Amino acid sequence: MTDDLVEQRILEAYAGAGPTAVVTGWAALRLLGAGHFDGLERDGRTRRPVPIAVDGGRVRTAPGRLVVRHTVPPDEVVIVHGIRCAKAERALFDEMRLQQHDPREMAVAAGNAFRGQLTSLKRMRLYVATRRWYRDKRIVASGLALAAEGCRSPQEDRFRLVWELDAMWGPPLLNREVFDDGGVLVGIPDLLDPRRGVAGEYLGADHRDPEQHQNDVGRSAGFRRVGLEPVEVVGRDMRHRPIIVTRMAEAEARAKLRPHTWVLGSPASPTLDEILDARDAAAE
Repeated sequence: MTDDLVEQRILEAYAGAGPTAVVTGWAALRLLGAGHFDGLERDGRTRRPVPIAVDGGRVRTAPGRLVVRHTVPPDEVVIVHGIRCAKAERALFDEMRLQQHDPREMAVAAGNAFRGQLTSLKRMRLYVATRRWYRDKRIVASGLALAAEGCRSPQEDRFRLVWELDAMWGPPLLNREVFDDGGVLVGIPDLLDPRRGVAGEYLGADHRDPEQHQNDVGRSAGFRRVGLEPVEVVGRDMRHRPIIVTRMAEAEARAKLRPHTWVLGSPASPTLDEILDARDAAAE
């Protein structure tokens, strides 16, 4: 499915919804620039309907359209390519309550919005806290409690949640540079527990490429050379979380046998909130 087709689906669902309709949820976040909202279910094939918020009227859910009967106030509406969209915080709020059957997917949705630099965890928490009259605000707040900034893909975020919730290792460092004791960059693991000496790596479809695979092997060897034990997972592993947890425990045991000579890089700068604040200031 091409990007153009996703945008076309959104436009078609919006076109017949009336003058007060507002695109929200994943579709608004997509139009606002968060490309990881691809409009598909986890299977990568089934299309999700486009959420349209309407204020009364006779607009009905139709093939490709999901009518959400929650009024979006005028100050939470922005115009994108001529389409009335919920602003980022409201769109994410709606997306998370649409995912409320799965708190982890609520957190992944938040991570997608953070990755697109549409909003931040701090901004979303403030938004939810100040919408006392909104339905499902407690459910959305519980999903935000699992969310994090800094993952580079939805699957990496899901791996993080296994790391925190299933293995109960606590929040890992995300995409932090690791150097050897001579100051040479060894790699940037997706997840890192510096106390245990374990680095987590999610290997997506691009890692099947022979050249990329060779790079992966070299990076893993580099981590081991400085005393870090890598744990690698692929997409199908996400359906078998206990296997991942076992693999993590085995990596921790091996890491204890290695001398640690690695040096942790500094946190990324600027932070997401600093980026968003600078953008807001420039727009004023």
